[in-house]
Amino acid sequence: MTQDYAAGQREVAPAPKAPGRDRYLDLLRSLALVRVVLYHLFGWAWLTVLFPSMGVMFALAGSLMAHSLNRPALSVIRGRIRRLLPPLWAFSAVILPLMFVGGWKLSEDPDHSGTWGLLELVNYVIPIGAPPYPWEVGFPSDLLETTWADQAVGPLWYLRAYLWFVLASPLLLWAFRRVPWATLLAPLALTAVVGAGLVTIPGELGNAVTDFAVYGSCWVLGFAHQEGVLAKVPRYLAVSVSFLVMSFGLWWASGHLGPEGWDLNDIPLAQAAWSFGFVVILLQYSPSWQELPGRLARWDKLVTLSNNRAVTIYLWHNMLIMATVPIIDLAYRLPFMQSDRAVAALDSTDILWMFFLVWPLIGLAILAFGWIEDIAAKRPPRLWPNGASRNRAWKRSAR
Repeated sequence: MTQDYAAGQREVAPAPKAPGRDRYLDLLRSLALVRVVLYHLFGWAWLTVLFPSMGVMFALAGSLMAHSLNRPALSVIRGRIRRLLPPLWAFSAVILPLMFVGGWKLSEDPDHSGTWGLLELVNYVIPIGAPPYPWEVGFPSDLLETTWADQAVGPLWYLRAYLWFVLASPLLLWAFRRVPWATLLAPLALTAVVGAGLVTIPGELGNAVTDFAVYGSCWVLGFAHQEGVLAKVPRYLAVSVSFLVMSFGLWWASGHLGPEGWDLNDIPLAQAAWSFGFVVILLQYSPSWQELPGRLARWDKLVTLSNNRAVTIYLWHNMLIMATVPIIDLAYRLPFMQSDRAVAALDSTDILWMFFLVWPLIGLAILAFGWIEDIAAKRPPRLWPNGASRNRAWKRSAR
């Protein structure tokens, strides 16, 4: 009877899941991108507490990197760099000429003149350091404010950090497989040293080291998730420790508020602690969806699109936010906008109009530049890869 029962159990045992993308992780990446856009649009400091996007994005990238490193490390690194650089080149091919047309003369820039300034331009091709740009620069027809270059180039710090994490990943993964907890917590310890001011590293080198330290534990958490180490920790213990770490982060932030208050981007140790605990909880509860469940399914196409065009969205979103301003300015010229009441109404709601306008502009950027991500990944170029054709093919095969 026992044998018959066991045989019956074998007959009804579910088949293993087919390999595919983890839609839970895809959803997290999409939420992170939306939060980044909202933060740069509205400037609300509390968004960095509500959802630490950069920590989440680095953790997801770390998980993918650990999975890929089952192949030869050199080919994996080469593939990651190949996917990163062409979208950056397209961005640089637009931004650099605009800065030069706007009146930036590198030879006369006191911060970037001479041979070193020319060498720094390499960072627009390979983001190993901080790219040079003018703090103030004109623009054809004065369409944008003079600090537009600072805002447009600002997101490139992420590409620099990502590149260094990719280069360091074979060594980090080797260390993680031998001393997992020491490798996981070492970046937090480094952040405590740098973020607390015990050691000060000046200039862009200091910024690079700080970024690597702040998000290093999140990157290694991606390793822990991919390698199954995190799943071995009892959930109650992982969540309890995470709350303690996050509480410490908020406590530290309360005593080290920056010019924007609770903006964790200005408080490295608080950012590291809060992001670490937040990511641990997200990954501990990771349900590994192959399809978005329930009401989330209605967002499937947007989640697919944003994941397929994550680099394009991240690179261009700041420039597109600024591009909404001259578009809104055109509204003041409309005939029905000539009254004081109409002008006042538009003045008081301009940020909302920016919010509604930036999304179609991001859509245009996806159409104009997104296909470069496909070329970089050695895929056939696609204008709008939201998975619609894949879903139609699946439905036809299911009939």
